[in-house]
Amino acid sequence: MGTIEIMAPAGDHASFRAAIQGGADAIYFGVEQLNMRARATNNFTLDDLPELAALAGTHGVKTYLTLNTILYDHDLPLMRKVIDTVKTSGITAIIAADQAAVSYAFSRGVEVHMSTQVNISNIEMVRFYAHFADVVVLARELSLRQMKYIVEQIRKEQITGPSGELVRVEVFAHGALCMAVSGKCYLSLHAYNSSANRGACRQNCRHSYTVESTEDGTTLEVDNEYIMSPKDLCTLNFLDELLDTGVTVLKIEGRGRSPEYVQTVTRCYREAATAVQEGTFTPEKVAAWMERLESVYNRGFWDGYYLGRRLGEWSTVYGSAATRQKIFLGNVLHYYPKAGVAHLRVKARELKPGDPVLIIGDTTGVVELTVASLYVDEVPAEKAVQGQECTITVSGKVRAGDKVYLWESREVPVASA
Repeated sequence: MGTIEIMAPAGDHASFRAAIQGGADAIYFGVEQLNMRARATNNFTLDDLPELAALAGTHGVKTYLTLNTILYDHDLPLMRKVIDTVKTSGITAIIAADQAAVSYAFSRGVEVHMSTQVNISNIEMVRFYAHFADVVVLARELSLRQMKYIVEQIRKEQITGPSGELVRVEVFAHGALCMAVSGKCYLSLHAYNSSANRGACRQNCRHSYTVESTEDGTTLEVDNEYIMSPKDLCTLNFLDELLDTGVTVLKIEGRGRSPEYVQTVTRCYREAATAVQEGTFTPEKVAAWMERLESVYNRGFWDGYYLGRRLGEWSTVYGSAATRQKIFLGNVLHYYPKAGVAHLRVKARELKPGDPVLIIGDTTGVVELTVASLYVDEVPAEKAVQGQECTITVSGKVRAGDKVYLWESREVPVASA
């Protein structure tokens, strides 16, 4: 088994840092409007690209820019500008689906990865796209058996990409799934004239629905299930089987997710992939990783199509089933690096010793800790209340302006009977 690349999402600067902290080997993100999360995240700008490439480079992390929407003629000048900036800024590769972007990137010597929107489902498609791309993302609807056959054929036929290396195979490993084949959905376009394939999905599949008879007008509510909203894909509990197929890139979905989600999920999959490679992947470890995955945003988990099961694992609640939640507490006013102490202002709730806390910022990423003790006016205190300032010892470097959250347990919502 070769090197396994954990590919993490980033929708903003804090998540980008969190991905690095979680042990990502690569980070993918979008700029401007030509990516499939143009509406769902803040995204980055072209001016950010040199900084992102440099930061990732200092940690040995690759950077992939998503350019995977359908492109219209009026998009082509911006597409070329984006790819030209990728070329000059040191970004590792683009992820693309439209042949216009693929062809232009190839002509500029920019590495291309074929997006899941291409729906690569057989070895013939791999042979074709290998002329342009060094990495192919397989359709999310394939089984492990089908994946393994494709990887074996790549090795047997020595199918290489433009770099001269064997084409690498990437698959989705964790995160939100769409009811549509490889994400090519028209429901949002039909309902709101807002196309998912142009990065503007309104996610109306996540709603609950009623069914009305066209004969007599009888209306029924589809009970307890969001019938177009699948649970989140989770492959961690069979990651050894997934990696046995020979795939080498594991993609975590979630450019619209929070920094703590990115850090937690990335770290779990990094640890799990390493354990598989080292022969220490055990049920006990899986249970511990799953508990951590359940603490951050999720709609419940299922194993997708990979084990040959039909789609039927629907969400039973709206929104997240996470077992923990962050509640805004205040901000960092100052950090004292020699003492490892943060000076905070409490703006909401109250802070006490023993409280679990997250500190999040654009250049900090995510720092998680449990408050050992706190001081108010330089005197040990049992709590700091709204409006007060206090100091606490922190486990990593934080910065003025960072947001501080309580990281509390949460009762998971249950569908009504």
